[in-house]
Amino acid sequence: MTLPRVILKARRARPFFGLHPWVYAGAIERVEGEPADGAVVDLISHAGNFVARGFFNSHSKIRVRLYTWDLGTAVDEALLRQRLADAVHLRRDILGLMQPEQACRLVFSEADNLSGMTADLYDRWLCLQFTSLALAQRRETIADMLVELLKPDGIYLRTEKGIGLLEGLQLQDGLMRGNVPSEPILIREGDIRLQVNLTEGQKTGFYLDQRDNRQHVARFAKGRRMLDAFCYTGGFGLHAAKAGATAVLGVDVSEPALVLARANAQVNGLDNVAFEKSDVFDRLDQLVAANERFGLVVLDPPKFARAGPAVEEAMRGYRRLQSQALRLLDADGILVVCCCTGLITREMLHELLAQLAAETKRTIQILETRGPSPDHPVSATCPETNYLKCVICRVI
Repeated sequence: MTLPRVILKARRARPFFGLHPWVYAGAIERVEGEPADGAVVDLISHAGNFVARGFFNSHSKIRVRLYTWDLGTAVDEALLRQRLADAVHLRRDILGLMQPEQACRLVFSEADNLSGMTADLYDRWLCLQFTSLALAQRRETIADMLVELLKPDGIYLRTEKGIGLLEGLQLQDGLMRGNVPSEPILIREGDIRLQVNLTEGQKTGFYLDQRDNRQHVARFAKGRRMLDAFCYTGGFGLHAAKAGATAVLGVDVSEPALVLARANAQVNGLDNVAFEKSDVFDRLDQLVAANERFGLVVLDPPKFARAGPAVEEAMRGYRRLQSQALRLLDADGILVVCCCTGLITREMLHELLAQLAAETKRTIQILETRGPSPDHPVSATCPETNYLKCVICRVI
């Protein structure tokens, strides 16, 4: 069967021959045929050569999401099933993350060659999220495949704010298969047990990408008073408290998240943790004015910039946060700066720290710059998957 063809403009094929999966509208000269949104199309160079094959969407800035660069491979249910099986193999057989009461990202979109979907496994339950029209159209088939592969107790669909407008799809949160508890479930993360509400909160209920970073930062906590800013349900702070922090103060603007954070402290028998509902910027200003001091400060804010024009404003936000943190840090303190804004690079964060060191006349030693846990792999040909930065510093 001859597929509709998307013809690239002259000299625009190189990124796609290089296996980058996103074809933006500006790279396309014309479309031959009348592909429906979500249909499979062939990507053709200006010179007439086959480049790749993927899903078309006239509503999206990403006009084609590429799935194969092999002319002989069909983009069909068999391919999707194989990609899902490969993703499971990585987490179960290589990383060893699919144990009882554990949680992991099972499918990470482009990094697992499944552009436009994520799947998170929480013990015996799955949460799915679709960010492309084509895979959203195939969600029932994908759910059936995941039931075959994993036999979960339930599958719940979560939606991302704004994705309907970007992709031209209409989805609502809801149960897809089996059952999902209305009450939070318990998962294990190292020595800590955490409650996760699968039907509420951010992402699919929890920030799994910071799992290893939370446990790693706890190594620096013993004997220190800690400030966990943007604490959400308490991950960084709880690990630090368990590891010997003298006291932990967690601050977040979301009361539902803090309800779980306080419950998590109880579940783990930690009485050296307190959580406060407040705008983090305002609360840091108050702590500075009160001459409060901490030996460990973690800054883990939400994404500040979703598009290029917002980067400058986002950097001002990071500057303000880090300036406040430096004023709160004891000498020989540990500062942890996290950034999930993909448009802001490690180099930009390092440069900001250099500027602040010069302005404050304090020595800042960058000990490590870490990324997400390995169940969020980075695609070598799609650098956009390398979004999370966790910079650990000693401040003298």
